Amino acid sequence: MDCFRVLGPWSAIAGFAPFLLLLGAIAILPLLTRTSGWWSRQSSKWMLALVCGLAGISFHHAVAGDSARLLETLLDYLAFITLLASLYVVSGGIHISGAFSGLPWLNTAFLAMGALLANVMGTTGASMVLIRPLLHANRRRRHKVHVVVFFIFVVSNTGGLLTPLGDPPLYLGFLKGVPFTWTLGLLPQWALLQAMLLTVFHFVDEIVFHREELEIKHALAEDLRLAERPLHVEGWVNVGLLLGILAVVVGAGQLLLPLLHAKYGETLAQALCKLAQILALGLITGVALWRRRSPAGSVPFRRNHFSFEPLGEVAALFLGIFGAMLPALDLVQAHAASLPLERPWQLFWASGLLSSFLDNAPTYLTFASLAAAKAGLAGSSLSALAEGSPMLLKAVACGSVFMGANTYIGNGPNFMVKAIAEHSGLEMPSFLAYMGWSAAVLLPLFLIETLVFFR
Repeated sequence: MDCFRVLGPWSAIAGFAPFLLLLGAIAILPLLTRTSGWWSRQSSKWMLALVCGLAGISFHHAVAGDSARLLETLLDYLAFITLLASLYVVSGGIHISGAFSGLPWLNTAFLAMGALLANVMGTTGASMVLIRPLLHANRRRRHKVHVVVFFIFVVSNTGGLLTPLGDPPLYLGFLKGVPFTWTLGLLPQWALLQAMLLTVFHFVDEIVFHREELEIKHALAEDLRLAERPLHVEGWVNVGLLLGILAVVVGAGQLLLPLLHAKYGETLAQALCKLAQILALGLITGVALWRRRSPAGSVPFRRNHFSFEPLGEVAALFLGIFGAMLPALDLVQAHAASLPLERPWQLFWASGLLSSFLDNAPTYLTFASLAAAKAGLAGSSLSALAEGSPMLLKAVACGSVFMGANTYIGNGPNFMVKAIAEHSGLEMPSFLAYMGWSAAVLLPLFLIETLVFFR
């Protein structure tokens, strides 16, 4: 990264330009009358994503000439989108119904259940399985945007803090030496934030619900009364496929990677492990698609109104993000050591704010390695940091996971949930309007977390 450390200010601005251009397009183009129609076409998103992604890749290659990094980024994107696609397709064949409707206390219980499930099946898995039932339960309500926004806050981000399966940064930390059970020590931070978020949500949902028309309230109560069973799941074969996805992710990191590492070294082992994961998840996705063509397997897909359009939109935008953020991440990593980040609260906010816009997984590794260096520990294995200065690593972990909720691009499931909600007919907040929600709700709660845990 020495070549990025010596770049002048104008060159550094040019390095950030592709990512900032893509970010600006996502935020502004849907709002302008002249561009909103163009932006609504999926081909337009692919076009802009390719332009910005190639610009970022070209800048990185011109400065560093590191072809291996480009291949690593391509594998990272393929592993990311294959995981997202497998979860999206498999969960599309799981239909959950039963005695729940959009009553405030049931919505709150739904989010609480999602926060717990996020630690078992990851924020992406929990989001894909639960967002459709939640939208269906609230189908009669006129005002329900806030329900999906808080779903992104709780289920798609902050809920997945307690296990390495919960969120990609924690899984990378586990692969770098953090003990599997270490994240359970984040229970106080997790519990306080979930309690505050669920309390705020229930308060907001009660206010909105009491403003609903009387017939809507009666319809929701009638839905609950007439439900034939408390909970019914269709598509149990796909539930098994979902467990298969979790097994692939855990097995790749915990079993396959150590074996390959001993034989081929770290770099080649990681590449082969990603390829194996891509192939295995692709096979599972193929089985789910084959079941979708069968009479019995197609029923849950039809009831979920399954469509590939949300997946295509996310695949396009994140292709651009992965390429455009390459030089931006290079510049952050090159100058991270010179930043005055030594206290837990500084690491919490620095890692969190960058995770709001850049991929939170490499951001986590950058600041965790920085924290290890500041503590005089080896950064190659994070086990020493977890044992010697746990509060510094807790700050980085919480910042990276929690603040991915600040924007639609902070974590993979965020944009996917938005796309699914919009495909169901719900008009979601724009990029900037969503940031208004996160600033009003999340930032004060993050300040409380700071005062309680990271001073």
